[in-house]
Amino acid sequence: MSTDTVLILDDDPDVGTAARLLLQRRVGDVRVLQRPAELAAALDALSPSVLLLDMNFAPGQTGGEQGLALLRQAVARADAPAVVAMTAYAEVDLAVQALKLGAFDFVTKPWNNARLVAIVQAAAASRRPAVPATPRASALLGESAPMRQLRRLVANVAPTEANVLVLGEMGVGKELVAQELHAQSMRAAKTFLPVDLGALPETTFESELFGHRRGSFTDARADRAGRFQTAHGGTLFLDEVGNLPLAHQGKLLTVLERREVTPLGADRGEPVDVRIVSATNLDERRLFDPACFRADLLYRLNTIVLRVPPLRERRADILPLAHHYLAHYAAQYGRHARPLSAAAVQALQDDDWHGNVRALRHACERAVILGGQSRLDVADFRLGAAPTASPPAATAGSPAASGHRLEDVEREAVAEAMRAAQGNVSEAARRLGVSRAALYRRLDKHGL
Repeated sequence: MSTDTVLILDDDPDVGTAARLLLQRRVGDVRVLQRPAELAAALDALSPSVLLLDMNFAPGQTGGEQGLALLRQAVARADAPAVVAMTAYAEVDLAVQALKLGAFDFVTKPWNNARLVAIVQAAAASRRPAVPATPRASALLGESAPMRQLRRLVANVAPTEANVLVLGEMGVGKELVAQELHAQSMRAAKTFLPVDLGALPETTFESELFGHRRGSFTDARADRAGRFQTAHGGTLFLDEVGNLPLAHQGKLLTVLERREVTPLGADRGEPVDVRIVSATNLDERRLFDPACFRADLLYRLNTIVLRVPPLRERRADILPLAHHYLAHYAAQYGRHARPLSAAAVQALQDDDWHGNVRALRHACERAVILGGQSRLDVADFRLGAAPTASPPAATAGSPAASGHRLEDVEREAVAEAMRAAQGNVSEAARRLGVSRAALYRRLDKHGL
């Protein structure tokens, strides 16, 4: 059992006693206060790892002003405890305010015992010093100022249990950031499980994420664990979370609040211990639009926000990355390393790279496979620039009449749909009349 100290501040003695009896068997030393005026002295004397803080201390009060003031004071301390706010079920807005001010998490009263224990244990773990790790090379390549800053943030955030939301355009490497967060965390020895929410069929969303019991639906021939259960103890990476329908957002929120999942066909929930890292290329302003994304879910996911810069904003990294991928694919395909022409170097550096690092990687792979024997030139990378000469004349009805190959037309149609949908994959798929999974395949095919 841990020796962490937990301090409870609640003016209701029954609440304090119930929480103490529950937690002292599972956490360690638990102390209870009833008067807010005693909090500062208790923090000085005990230096608790966790403060379980009620938000209202006067009969009939629901605004939480006094609790929020105490929260501000607690998190401003040099030895600040991890604060878990206690609110009533009807006070979700108050809980969100507490999270924004620095609370580690919140619990609603009356609480679920398993949820309260899990939250306090996670809060206590977040205060423990990270175990020194053996130095390792970061998978986040690049020496530009934005990438050095991103690596510093990842190193600071990774050892904590905080949920992380990774933002960035398609192709910038959001999953790579998630993998690095896991690799540098205390969960590194456990599972890292990516889930592409944009590619999950809506009809099987609950079964895929939460599992099912045999016979719960027509094709359920055996019990099956969901992604949450499979990632237990590790990190669950929820990619394209911005494309979740609102109804599914509510189901995900319930799991994150309760820290348990209920498989389809089961009559009781199962506790799960996962760290959530999520990602989206949705415009950040749209994340705060309640018509697109639930505010309560957003504040569960974005304890820490990491923004991955597009490649065009870190041009100093383009050439080093190109050399890295060219060497990688030359080794993979058994090809000789070939130098870049001066024109190719200039073209790589000048391109806007709307597909970001993913597009650069695909361009390098293609150049290694199909490029010239002595050196790699501009044409070997197919950078998508407009042709410098007019296409050869063609008669009406001939295959070249349009001046475009079918593959180029498809690429432009997909790119235009994504621009019109402002990066929302679901909306772009609707515009094109294809499934999200089919659109993802085309995005990957064309390096978009």
